[in-house]
Amino acid sequence: MTYSKKDDRPLVSVITPSYNCSSFIPETIKTVQDQTYFNWEMIIVDDQSKDDSVSIIKSLAEHDSRIRLIPLSKNVGAARARNIAIKEANGKYIAFLDSDDLWLPTKLEEQVAFMQKGNLAFSFTSYSLIDEEGKSLNIEVKAPKEVDYKHLIGNTTIGCLTVMLDKLQFKHIEMPDIQPEDTALWLLLLRQGYKAHGLPKVLSKYRIVSNSTSRNKFKAAYRYWKLLRSQEKLNFVKANFYFSKYAYNAYNKNRGSQPASLLNGGK
Repeated sequence: MTYSKKDDRPLVSVITPSYNCSSFIPETIKTVQDQTYFNWEMIIVDDQSKDDSVSIIKSLAEHDSRIRLIPLSKNVGAARARNIAIKEANGKYIAFLDSDDLWLPTKLEEQVAFMQKGNLAFSFTSYSLIDEEGKSLNIEVKAPKEVDYKHLIGNTTIGCLTVMLDKLQFKHIEMPDIQPEDTALWLLLLRQGYKAHGLPKVLSKYRIVSNSTSRNKFKAAYRYWKLLRSQEKLNFVKANFYFSKYAYNAYNKNRGSQPASLLNGGK
């Protein structure tokens, strides 16, 4: 069904990888459809799910032409799935939303206005945490006013579900094939001299899934260490310094104090 409601504001391309997400994807799509900002396209790249994710997404897309499904013939991983969607994106702005996370209704409207007001290339917002059942964990991750490369490298303060990029201001946007792939991309962009601007308002909900890779603290820590050494090419001393900052911030988060970081790269 063609979506007919008019919106003259810039098109936003929503990038969503999906894999065995049938339990969550209907609610995720609904939160995009419920946006007060109507001019969006949602590009869902299914990474060869084994459940009925594809049939569910197809059914929802039949009733909303803004939803586009790209089913893959082989499993390629979240980074490559996102990159396929990015290449297909027609929007001025690119926003990221994983298949189990949620947006508040004014997320796109408020963030696009924020981007336009400052002619920003890169923005992100505050967000809250929910459990697997969607119940609030009473934890908010607050977005600082501005993040540069030096700040981010020891603090994974940018939640992927909150990021919006102005596609026209970057020469190339592609998630590296290294985990955590979202943090890896933010570091690549900020290393070029860009800054990420924070909108200090909770506009998204990040779902903590019990069997996700990011909930395994040892694996998450190893991935971050590998990122510092392999992509950022830091020597052992510098890598150890920034890794220590990362671990300290993660520890504060797990104590329940105001989190400066989250182990949230790649679910």
